[in-house]
Amino acid sequence: MSNELLKNYRRVLALAEAGLYYGQDAFDKERYQELKSIAIELINNVCDEPIETLERLLTKEDGYPTPKIDVRAYIKHEHKILLVEDTNTKEWSLPGGYAEIGLSPSDNISKEVLEETGMNVRVNKLLAVFDTNKREDIPQLFQYYKLVFDCEIISGSFQKNLETSHIGFFNLENLPILSQKRTTKEQLMILADRHSAYFD
Repeated sequence: MSNELLKNYRRVLALAEAGLYYGQDAFDKERYQELKSIAIELINNVCDEPIETLERLLTKEDGYPTPKIDVRAYIKHEHKILLVEDTNTKEWSLPGGYAEIGLSPSDNISKEVLEETGMNVRVNKLLAVFDTNKREDIPQLFQYYKLVFDCEIISGSFQKNLETSHIGFFNLENLPILSQKRTTKEQLMILADRHSAYFD
């Protein structure tokens, strides 16, 4: 998948969606709808998702298009980092996921950690904001702002669930296979050495 092409096609799609949202003229709306369909076809040419999946993912949102929000928890214990193993891919990442509407960022990450690990956490501070568009080598269908929070476990124990098959604490020199779209080694290295918030 060509990341530069994908970014350009996503931008065309965003402009078409903005035109559909703000446009008043019926003929202009028709043109924006056609432009949106063309953008989806172009995205399909450079990504490995079936056109039906793309149409479902890219046509269900109304309103002005903005980056999506991903929240992650950075939890350390004895100089090791808590990671969770995805049940389906068997790849590991910081616990977290998509931010849900109606919850604050800290409420979102508390909820995600509880769902994925069975543990309650205290959210201490925002450590970093990563922009997935900055990783040319890891193209993604959507642009995400990844908010990573420093958290500490206050209660609970791991409960196997639909999302997570295992959890573990790892040091940076002995990491398992990471889910690159969720968590990279470079991100973990930045987080391990933060005394103030990092942002792309």
